[in-house]
Amino acid sequence: MESDKKDLVEEPFTEYGRYSYADYLTWEIDEMVELIKGKVFRSAAAAPRRKHQEIAGMLYSQFLIHLEGKQCKAFIAPFDVRLPVKSRKNEDIFTVVQPDICVVCDRSKLDDAGCVGAPDLIVEVLSPGNNKKELQNKYEVYEESGVQEYWIISPYEETLMINTLTAGKYISSRLFTRGDIVKSECIAGFELDLEEFFEKID
Repeated sequence: MESDKKDLVEEPFTEYGRYSYADYLTWEIDEMVELIKGKVFRSAAAAPRRKHQEIAGMLYSQFLIHLEGKQCKAFIAPFDVRLPVKSRKNEDIFTVVQPDICVVCDRSKLDDAGCVGAPDLIVEVLSPGNNKKELQNKYEVYEESGVQEYWIISPYEETLMINTLTAGKYISSRLFTRGDIVKSECIAGFELDLEEFFEKID
């Protein structure tokens, strides 16, 4: 089994890799992995750092409160989001990610395995070692898949950037930080006071 794991994550990949969601379902791996265009991406650490977890947990709770009784639903990792290109068949899906937080308003995209199709909003909290994955690889697949808003939070810089999909391309906000109140364009009425939010993080 150990040799299978080593082959899985260390094999050199072609441009689009070769693994599908059907393969993903067969793996027995202790650490979190994601598929992006058929390539395997491992978690940078055994577990997220405390500050990462505090931020993700606090923001998730605010989404839960705001969305109570509404059509949209919020989910927190680990939660599989499959991003099909042409077919929803397991063997034809080559991107499976686990965003820190996602909000899904079209409930037809939800099934027992998670979400199939683009969530309306995704939040990723940066961790040491995973910045390239979040800022480049995921940015591209979220844009291509039609995720309306992609929020990126940097815990140690205490900043938030919102990428908003406009005519099929992301338009990036300025870097928001303490003193700013940010609003979502796709989740009606949701806003976040970053002064209050970051003040609660030890």
